[in-house]
Amino acid sequence: MTTIHEPAVTARADALSVWPASAVESREGELTVGGVPLAEVADRFGTPVYVIDEDEVRERCRTYRHVFPDAEVLYAAKAFLCRAMVHWVAEEGLGLDVCSAGELELAVTTGFPPERIVLHGNAKSPRDLETALRLGVGRVVIDSPSEIARLAAAVGPDGHQKVMVRVVPGISAGGHEKIRTGTEDQKFGLSISDGYAQYAIARILDQPQLELTGLHCHLGSQITGIKPYLAAVRRMVGLMARLHEQHGLALPELDLGGGHGIAYRPGEPALDLTTLARKVRAELAEACAAAGIAVPRLLIEPGRAIAGPAGIALYHVLAVKRTGTHTYVAVDGGMSDNPRPALYGVRYAPRLVGRHSTAAPVPVTVVGRHCEAGDIVAADVELPEDIRPGDLLAVPVAGAYHLSMASGYNLVGRPPVVAVDDGQARLLIRRESLDDIRSRDVGL
Repeated sequence: MTTIHEPAVTARADALSVWPASAVESREGELTVGGVPLAEVADRFGTPVYVIDEDEVRERCRTYRHVFPDAEVLYAAKAFLCRAMVHWVAEEGLGLDVCSAGELELAVTTGFPPERIVLHGNAKSPRDLETALRLGVGRVVIDSPSEIARLAAAVGPDGHQKVMVRVVPGISAGGHEKIRTGTEDQKFGLSISDGYAQYAIARILDQPQLELTGLHCHLGSQITGIKPYLAAVRRMVGLMARLHEQHGLALPELDLGGGHGIAYRPGEPALDLTTLARKVRAELAEACAAAGIAVPRLLIEPGRAIAGPAGIALYHVLAVKRTGTHTYVAVDGGMSDNPRPALYGVRYAPRLVGRHSTAAPVPVTVVGRHCEAGDIVAADVELPEDIRPGDLLAVPVAGAYHLSMASGYNLVGRPPVVAVDDGQARLLIRRESLDDIRSRDVGL
């Protein structure tokens, strides 16, 4: 009997491969995550709603700590941040990578140790720097020569601040041209090839109140291959060796950023973290030995790879429209709660939940409710032929860059965030109401 049912079991397992590990089809059509039926979450909190599996987040943090035991792992807050997320990351022993005074203040006021926080940003505002210094942020990543003087002045002659320099290694990697940040001629970092990185480092060394602790690079996002990281190690170590020769500088840290790719649909590739860690450590040791310098401590900054697979977006179907050769399934959310398909062409695998359908699957395009032809949630996906208004759709891998990139388009209000764990669901961030929107509109 086991052999007879094995293909069906395997098919269900494959279909859930991009879902949180706790996802279970408890009975036909009913999907539970964290022990909570998704239909129950939708009934209780309404839709659209983001659901995040707390245990999945924690387990992914632990995985990073396990495969990179000697590295400093910093969660990239830009992927998704709230007070609960700050708390989970802190408890699992990770640091934080923030990009604004807002992210920094939220983390520190939640109780996160500021010395375990790194501040990024290609154009840090005076408020960003003032907040970082006031709260005692661990490191500031210098992204332009003009920032050096501004930061030094803000620190003052008797102050002290640890800094790193973001270097452009000239490596193209990432899932889309708009998220490739390691290449020449773009807004992030300082290039090795034109000498700007070396120039900035020399200027920092002339500022006694700034302590240069290491170099930083970030190649891009949604990288599923290991070779770009190994190339980055070689180029960064090469620069560190030249700095040692020119300035007698022995930098103790090397930050390789993040960008670790994940699968959004079953069958898609994801970055193998175990292999990445092993090969990066070996490449770093070999390159440093060849250059005659000490091996620096490694820092990495995963964001999407921790939050993304832990999140789910739930929508109710509002309309089904068949026109020409296409079937459009319109839901009660869209690009205001997930602009990523419009920005990067990201593709998702939504699933009907809350009822069992025996209808054959047919190709459809799931679209949003907003006034843009590009407001597409999921293009060319298969859903049951009897999909109808009132049905509930669940979109997996929705934990990163959904809420953090959500907008106020059409004044529909941003969705709430609900955490599920051990059979319980609790509200983390409430739904943005019309009263919230009206209260910001203070003039006539």
